[in-house]
Amino acid sequence: MLTKLRIKNFKSFKNDTIIDFTKTNYKILSDTNTYNDVLKGGIFVGANASGKTNAIKAISKLLELLFAEKMMFLDNDKCLFSNETNILLEYHFKINTSNIKYTIEYDCKEKSITLEKLYLNNQLILNRIGENGESEITENKIFKEVDNNSLLLREIYFNTKFRGHDILKDWFDFLLNSIFLNAYHRTVFTTGQKILDFKEYVKSNGVDFINEFFNELEFDQNIEYANKCKGKLTEIIYGSNEEKSIFFKRKGVGEPIPYPMESLGNQNLLNILPSFFHTIKNSGMLIIDGFSNGFHNKLEELLIRYFMKNSKQSQIFIVTHSTNLLTHSLLRPDQIFTTTFNGSNGSFIKRASEERPREAQNLEKMYLGGVFGGLPIYNDEE
Repeated sequence: MLTKLRIKNFKSFKNDTIIDFTKTNYKILSDTNTYNDVLKGGIFVGANASGKTNAIKAISKLLELLFAEKMMFLDNDKCLFSNETNILLEYHFKINTSNIKYTIEYDCKEKSITLEKLYLNNQLILNRIGENGESEITENKIFKEVDNNSLLLREIYFNTKFRGHDILKDWFDFLLNSIFLNAYHRTVFTTGQKILDFKEYVKSNGVDFINEFFNELEFDQNIEYANKCKGKLTEIIYGSNEEKSIFFKRKGVGEPIPYPMESLGNQNLLNILPSFFHTIKNSGMLIIDGFSNGFHNKLEELLIRYFMKNSKQSQIFIVTHSTNLLTHSLLRPDQIFTTTFNGSNGSFIKRASEERPREAQNLEKMYLGGVFGGLPIYNDEE
């Protein structure tokens, strides 16, 4: 699980920034929202263009750098208002009882990776400077003329699959099970052979599990996957017997509603659910930009509560504008992060727990009152 993220000169984060996902001394929701002293994720709130999305993109960047089919570069991720040319990305993970720290530095001017270090329980097991590296993971311990734009760790993984290194295997399994989902554009970045497109998911798995989820949480709808769907008044036929489509049926109505005619919120819900179910079932990270796109406040609360209750070694990181999520009944104060953009100094992160709010205090009111920062300031007086 991700315990800490450190970034510098990355997008709007000009200054050295640390985001901590280890649990603090708060006792509330410890049984559901934490595992092995690590938080099961966090939410980022703040004004528009304050850096919320950039924070979670720093998390998803690791997935792209390690697993994207084509090499991903960092040139376009440099802070545009910084004179420095180096980007720093540092990731801390807790896998079982082991601690992993992985650091990358990239020089945008030279367009090359200048440093790459991997620590396992404070022991340096991969050390790469420029084109030369040393590794305790492989039989060949010395690497020369490493590609300037390629991660040495990526190369070692694809060549060895970390044979004989179970902790590193478990770490990469966690990363391989992780997903970055852009709810605005309905795009998913994932790795391996996971079926996360909703239509393909339903084609492979059917609709029973989704309808069980709807029934358990008392949604007023079910879905059908068929070439035709019939109600009391209407029958809709979709192509031939081999061609199928998704239909909604509202309880108390029973007439078929084709997927394209459903609300934006319901369409977005179905697009999220395969990734949502996968991450709950398998240890990994679910990273969502635009989580609240088309969702009612109560639906957002339901999904967060369901994830915290039903996941084990998984985490969810979201960007949202829904301040109703800032409540002790749903999230711990150490799971709430606000972002503020401060001109040429860039974005700053503040953790709500830094203000030590009491359990009886209203977190949403505290945020809207400016206690946690990350609040837009407009002059709406005429």
